[in-house]
Amino acid sequence: MQNALSHPVYRRLLLAQILSVLGSGLTTIALGLLAFELAGGDAGVVLGTALALKMVAYVGLAPVAAAISARVPRKPFLIGLDLARAALVLALPFVTEIWQIYALVFGFQAFSAAFTPTFQATIPDILEDEAAYTQALSYSRLTYDLESLLGPMLAGAVLAVATFDALFAGTAIGFLASAALVASVTLPRQNPAAAQTPFRRRLTRGAWIYLATPRLRGLLALYVAVAAATAMVIVNTVVRVKADLGYGDEMVALHFAASGIGSMLVALVLPRLLGSRPPRRVMLSGAVLLTLALALAGTGPGLGAGLALWVVLGAGASLVQTPTGLLITRSCHAEDRPALFAAQFGLSHAAWLLAYPLAGRLGAAAGLSTTFLVMAFLAGLSVFLAFRLWPANDPAELEHEHPQEEHEHAFGDPLHHDHGAIEALRPVHHRHEGMRHAHVFVIDDHHPVWPAGR
Repeated sequence: MQNALSHPVYRRLLLAQILSVLGSGLTTIALGLLAFELAGGDAGVVLGTALALKMVAYVGLAPVAAAISARVPRKPFLIGLDLARAALVLALPFVTEIWQIYALVFGFQAFSAAFTPTFQATIPDILEDEAAYTQALSYSRLTYDLESLLGPMLAGAVLAVATFDALFAGTAIGFLASAALVASVTLPRQNPAAAQTPFRRRLTRGAWIYLATPRLRGLLALYVAVAAATAMVIVNTVVRVKADLGYGDEMVALHFAASGIGSMLVALVLPRLLGSRPPRRVMLSGAVLLTLALALAGTGPGLGAGLALWVVLGAGASLVQTPTGLLITRSCHAEDRPALFAAQFGLSHAAWLLAYPLAGRLGAAAGLSTTFLVMAFLAGLSVFLAFRLWPANDPAELEHEHPQEEHEHAFGDPLHHDHGAIEALRPVHHRHEGMRHAHVFVIDDHHPVWPAGR
């Protein structure tokens, strides 16, 4: 088995990701403290609204960014986005009004909506061995957990000697270092057939493939449970710790670290777990854990029990999120990965678009206990839907029937043979006779509908 870390390009990209998410972790804490400074007890409302704007950027702009990136070289595209995010985050220390938080967060996340799916789609092009890619997914999960573990630890050290404004500078340094590492590697070129596809089709292709694939519809339902749990952690941890329990900033950081520890423990064992169990079972188990932990948090636990529940919330979210890239790569051709990763990014974050403002506003209006119970119900409903939408029998190969059809495709389309240089400048006309056969099935131009009953 190829080890993901043996690939030099991947090692540098992993380090770039670590530095980027570590910087983002500092921003998450600093943004919560900035909101508390400006709004006091209504910090949850401010932070919930800011994060809802983040989700609007993710949901609305990720498909547009994917359609544009198909015609842009990956390397300068990723570097430019890192530099733009560094510039915007440096403006946050100068914020004096709540609306300024909203404006800067939206701009910052608009660039992230372009960066993250492009980065995610690049990794399976580098690591073509599935076992190595599965390892890489766990490493990726671990790097995101640094946002909840090492980020708070570093934030605590900074806050002991400086104000939280210094955390924003740390974020900018992380993005600049990430840009430098991306600049130091050679990235695989994107498939030219994707660039030849009309913009309107590129804009909707990822969502079409995603919503036509049963396992991905089930995945989307599971992300509702993840959104319900992580929204409570991100939006209301500062309110629970400082307003309800009466502790200081350091204990806020400790709660975020507890969630990160739970997630990291899962990421460390998940490659072996996925080697013996199907992703569906693992991911559904994680969503059930999230539902139970949210319900228990609604009983108003003390400090110790609350920290334990934060660990469980982190573990449950990791069980759902970490295998996601594996499902995406199994559900599309290589040339459709950027579009499908963008669709996953946008559609899954639609769940957070609901969960963030709900967690903030309901928490302020009805109290945290009621809000936890509402979120537990929402997570439980998502588990039920996932059971229904994602069939337990989900083989890679499916027998299916093709009717006779005629169509045109762009020259260089990898689903077809090479017609020669003479035809390179014009569309190629095809006629396919009807047939019934079996092969690894994914949604594409020749397989626009999932086989009935599967």
